[in-house]
Amino acid sequence: MPNEKNLIPFTSDQSRDEAVKNGAKGGKASGKSRRRKKSMKQVMDMLLSLPANTPADWEMLIDMGVNVDEIGEDLVNNLLVVNAALLKKAKTGDVNSIKELRNIICDNVFENHKIKLDNAYLDIERKKVEPPKGDGSEYKGIPANMVAPSFSSVLFDIEGKEHSEYVFPGGRGSTKSSFVSLNVIDLLMKNEGMHACIFRQVADTLRSSVYQQILWSISALGLESEFNCTVSPLEITRVSTGQKIYFRGADDPGKIKSIKVPFGYIGVVWFEELDQFTGEEAVRKIEQSVIRGGDTAFKFKSFNPPKSAQNWANKYVKIPRQDRLVIESTYLTAPPKWLGKPFIDDAEFLKETNPTAYENEYMGIANGTGGNVFDNVVIREVTDDEIQTFDRFYRGVDWGWYPDPFAYDCMTYIPSQHKLIIFDEEHCNKTSNKETAELLRTKHGVTSNDLITCDSAEQKSVGDYRADGLMARSAEKGPGSVVYSMKWLQSLREIVIDNTRCPHTAQEFLDYEYERDKDGNVISGYPDKDNHHIDAVRYAMNRVWKRRGE
Repeated sequence: MPNEKNLIPFTSDQSRDEAVKNGAKGGKASGKSRRRKKSMKQVMDMLLSLPANTPADWEMLIDMGVNVDEIGEDLVNNLLVVNAALLKKAKTGDVNSIKELRNIICDNVFENHKIKLDNAYLDIERKKVEPPKGDGSEYKGIPANMVAPSFSSVLFDIEGKEHSEYVFPGGRGSTKSSFVSLNVIDLLMKNEGMHACIFRQVADTLRSSVYQQILWSISALGLESEFNCTVSPLEITRVSTGQKIYFRGADDPGKIKSIKVPFGYIGVVWFEELDQFTGEEAVRKIEQSVIRGGDTAFKFKSFNPPKSAQNWANKYVKIPRQDRLVIESTYLTAPPKWLGKPFIDDAEFLKETNPTAYENEYMGIANGTGGNVFDNVVIREVTDDEIQTFDRFYRGVDWGWYPDPFAYDCMTYIPSQHKLIIFDEEHCNKTSNKETAELLRTKHGVTSNDLITCDSAEQKSVGDYRADGLMARSAEKGPGSVVYSMKWLQSLREIVIDNTRCPHTAQEFLDYEYERDKDGNVISGYPDKDNHHIDAVRYAMNRVWKRRGE
């Protein structure tokens, strides 16, 4: 409220009543009829030229709901005079003055109320497009409404320590990184002896990606006061316990090895953008370097699958492992309000205009022309009970010594499903025909009644097997036999390989690629290298693929 001495007082010979009286007259009038036609606006226009009187008048204006801090002093003075005049007339029962006063008061009240309602509405709309935040009370874990449906069961899996490694391949907007970041914080809150370390291939990308993601998860869980976050060094500390979250790039292995935790051990690691690391071996070495001590560790790996199925990360998730859980996800499994309409519109537009790019970027499908020969390989366990149901076995041998290995494979074929299942192998170097024959009998249960189709390039070796009591025969070859048999394998709906029983066979089928010219273009034909078990499979199925119509 302005200082009283700054207000302009009325003159001694002009009271407020006189000002109101004169104002009500509206100047000189020619008669009663003209005075009746005077509008309220004319009265107010005249009164706006008069000053206010005392601080009490200002208080009266405030009591009427006028925010005097938001308007100028001159306008306040004028409003006081107008309101004083209206009050004077209202006391005499003037209906128009009463209505005008009511409008002045109500307009301001309604406007303030409308502003509050608008702000509340905008706040509600803002919260709709954000995952809900924690309420700041005692920590009780990750709320279910912060987790996309595709990850709900994983929460229980982590809580029950069912697996130690969790791999998340998924397209854009699948919320996999958000889910992992929430679990990093959750595990530290529930395991006070654990620390965490988060990795990317390039250290310079840490601050703008995973560091920001962890800050989001801390805020979402309402734990801002629980963690101290610094950028130099780039790390986060839990204030109450001293637990650390470290951030490291794989391009600086020295900084990884130099990590020394103040107590406990690093029990949580997260490899973001897994496909950007140089390979499985590089990731394994990092794990061996930082995960030491403790009885429990959690390894998280997330990435958007590259186009090429031959990328090491795409092949990595195909190899099952008992302590590994692979969880695929897309933006379609996330609540739309988390993503927003522009994101969904962009995805749908790409779906219509470039379906191939949409499948890779948003659906996480490795659909690029990576040069891989076999797109139909399925890696999974083949159990003893399943093998007992097979009614026919096919066996094949590709001869080798060194560096080329001896390769043996056993499989079954299900014509009705167009499916080949490979479940047994032998792989060795510098082993004589007599020794490999003995291996097949004693280790793989091959009898003299089991047909083995062998590479016909070594007739002597075929003869050695026969002399040793095995039913060996030469594969039928001829012009185009390699191309025909390879196309037959490619045409199958599935080539199922148990990578535990047949690790070398699985590796060959997954790694087998077309050759390229100097410009990177695929060269037609099938490379004759690193394909010993593939050849053994071709020989084993010789009788099948040569049949007309198969």
